Amino acid sequence: MNIIRHDMGPRFSEMVTVDLGTARLLYLSGQVAENPSLDITGQMREILRHIDRLLATQGATKQDLVSVTIYLRTVGDYAAMNSVWDEWVPAGHTPARATVGAKLIDSEYRVEIQATAAIAATGPVP
Repeated sequence: MNIIRHDMGPRFSEMVTVDLGTARLLYLSGQVAENPSLDITGQMREILRHIDRLLATQGATKQDLVSVTIYLRTVGDYAAMNSVWDEWVPAGHTPARATVGAKLIDSEYRVEIQATAAIAATGPVP
């Protein structure tokens, strides 16, 4: 087993990859918008673009997502969040998903997304 921590900081890594035989699991930390002044749709789009970029560093795509947890500051944003999600998630490749109403660490953040993907372990290694 091989564990690699990407963009490691003192409290968390942006992503951790784990090789398990022929599979590589990609664990993405909770992603928030870089511009928290955006509305829910703007924050969702920004976060999903960042998830795409993180996955791409390992040769993965959103089609490789196996599990996603979405944390919403207010459940009133559920429909608007889903409208952006539905545009982004590939038909036939929807991951297991949970959506939770939560008090986020900064009151400007409207959404945080944590994700896990799986790919073949033969992909690129940093």
